[in-house]
Amino acid sequence: MTTGTPTTDARCPWADSSPGMRAYHDNEWGVPSHDDRHLFELLVLEGAQAGLSWATILNKRDHYRAVLDGFDPVRIVDYDEWKLEALLADPGIVRNRLKVRGTVRNARAFLAVQEEVGSFDAYLWGWVGGNPVVNRPARNTGPPARTELSDRISMDLKRRDFTFVGSTIVYAYLQAVGVVDDHVAGCPAVRPA
Repeated sequence: MTTGTPTTDARCPWADSSPGMRAYHDNEWGVPSHDDRHLFELLVLEGAQAGLSWATILNKRDHYRAVLDGFDPVRIVDYDEWKLEALLADPGIVRNRLKVRGTVRNARAFLAVQEEVGSFDAYLWGWVGGNPVVNRPARNTGPPARTELSDRISMDLKRRDFTFVGSTIVYAYLQAVGVVDDHVAGCPAVRPA
């Protein structure tokens, strides 16, 4: 009997650690996103995840949305020292000074890309000609941690003054927003082309 939900043995192996991870895998990871607000949200969250587990970030995601004004970069660029200190005292987010301040820096850089290119969507998807890179790694090998594409995008984002955008973070970001689809071969979450 098919329920529409991937089974544990078919789903990408990393996704079965919790109900939240399963839901994220089944409904969001690898799905092409063209919404600038969503693209900014995941850029911030992937940077916050550096050195931590993705499950930790998913558990804090709703609180991040609340305290970061729905991930609105226009509002975030105006955060003052009082707001930054309040964020650093908030146990509902990752309280790392560089990451919190990096959110404001990334909002500024994000808005500059929108100004230059028209949208962050156009900038990001321009790297792949508007079409997702589809890989089907074997279950026993999984996807790589970085690629030549993530290396190039990482270098360009750094040049544009983004922070927490090393190649490994960028590759995870590309997977998260569907620029790269790395669902393992046979994963039922694979969407038809």
